[in-house]
Amino acid sequence: MRVLVLGSGGREHALARALHRDPAVTALHCAPGNPGTAEIAENHRLDPTDPAAVTELAGRLRPDLVVVGPEAVLVAGVGDALRGAGFACFGPDAAAARIEASKAFAKEVMAKAGVPTADARVCESASAADEALDAFGPPYVVKDDGLAAGKGVVVTEDRVAAHRHATSCGRVVIEEFLDGPEVSLFALCDGERAVPLLPAQDFKRAYDGNEGPNTGGMGAYTPLPWAPSDLVDEVMTTVVQPTVDEMRRRELPYVGVLYAGLALTSKGVRVVEFNARFGDPETQVVLDRLATPLATLLQSCAVGGLDPAFRLEWHPGAAVTVVLAAEGYPAAPVKGDEILGVDDAAKVEGAYVLHAGTKLDEQGRLLANGGRVLNVVGTGEDVPAARAAAYEAVSKITLRGGHHRTDIAAL
Repeated sequence: MRVLVLGSGGREHALARALHRDPAVTALHCAPGNPGTAEIAENHRLDPTDPAAVTELAGRLRPDLVVVGPEAVLVAGVGDALRGAGFACFGPDAAAARIEASKAFAKEVMAKAGVPTADARVCESASAADEALDAFGPPYVVKDDGLAAGKGVVVTEDRVAAHRHATSCGRVVIEEFLDGPEVSLFALCDGERAVPLLPAQDFKRAYDGNEGPNTGGMGAYTPLPWAPSDLVDEVMTTVVQPTVDEMRRRELPYVGVLYAGLALTSKGVRVVEFNARFGDPETQVVLDRLATPLATLLQSCAVGGLDPAFRLEWHPGAAVTVVLAAEGYPAAPVKGDEILGVDDAAKVEGAYVLHAGTKLDEQGRLLANGGRVLNVVGTGEDVPAARAAAYEAVSKITLRGGHHRTDIAAL
């Protein structure tokens, strides 16, 4: 099977790594990819949000499957263009990807499908936002209605900060605060059916103790030893399948991965948000544990042949990933600093490094080229062992001004 992965971050490196391990994959391509994917696949320079450029590349490569990583690519209609050109694509069309691109649309779908979620109001003016903030009270939850790379949500006790974020975004969704731990669950969908992956937990705040601004994610781990044993079955029954059914009823068949961000509240499971793609960095740990070959699984979704009775196989043990971020991330990440010690980190037993925001200069030096620079993954017989491997590997890497959380997966 010939496979093309679209995107350039840590999620895409994790996808490429999992596909590379699949014996069915005979040729692996990434566009644009990064220095890490270049070690296991052929990279192609292009703008993955350009439907014409992507379909032209697909026309030359003739892939049996195209896997879309980032949400912006989906919202740009690349999936539509690929399907229109006759290529199997794992990732929803632009209209279905609105489930992430518009928080208001997602709330509408959930309401129709009877999916449990936070009460919310859609606000398009400062006065409407103020009324909603008064109605819900602190902690205030204010979400940019559109795409914001995981950084469009403000949760704060500060009324002034909540108002400022609401007015800076334009159209926002303001909702009640959901208590309890958060869990990420991915479901692979073929338009009618869905199968779940392992639940994971990510860490959105920039600094230890869940302090600082929201980020795209500073680390993640799986499995979750504290999660209820029936959590996945409950979410598939009350959240995922009703949403897939509602999307199909709207003639927006959902093909790809449906990411359900969940809160395990005192009143039960509630949906915090939907995303239309693999979450980053949860993908890095979930795919590490996946024993079922990935390529055929994703192709089954793309062509509408998913067996809902199929049960995935998983490697025993646990995986933890720690994000190494550039100086200034998330507000104003500094690019261009050299990264040292990646090879030493990869020598740590049970650990490896995924590239997220890196590039090579003309001398072949590895440089920071984004906010989240590297994902360091540790594996082990349980979460503490995997965590120890990840942090030992992190300690081998040097990046001027780089920072990471020290409390990822601290159970």
